Amino acid sequence: MALTALRVAVPTDLRFADLKLARDPDGGVSFDTDPLQQIADASGEHIAALLSTEDGIAALIVAWYHVARSRGEPADPVAEDLAAEVAAEEAAGQRFSLPGGQA
Repeated sequence: MALTALRVAVPTDLRFADLKLARDPDGGVSFDTDPLQQIADASGEHIAALLSTEDGIAALIVAWYHVARSRGEPADPVAEDLAAEVAAEEAAGQRFSLPGGQA
């Protein structure tokens, strides 16, 4: 399957911290959807379609975080924690995550 690169436009006044990424008591992740909508509005229909799926939202958040860090934005503790989780799962050969208490 071929990968398709999508061009994303993040408004210049938008920062990753505006997402307000947070861990919920049940281990889930919550965030403010307004920044993602601003990105979709600035980027076009292809990004709006991407945001219609959980995987698409996760991919956009991860990509945005990497770009934000490369531009000198501060580390986000929740994003760093999630990245460490994914790395540990991949190192263990785990292909998917289960909600806390569901293993």
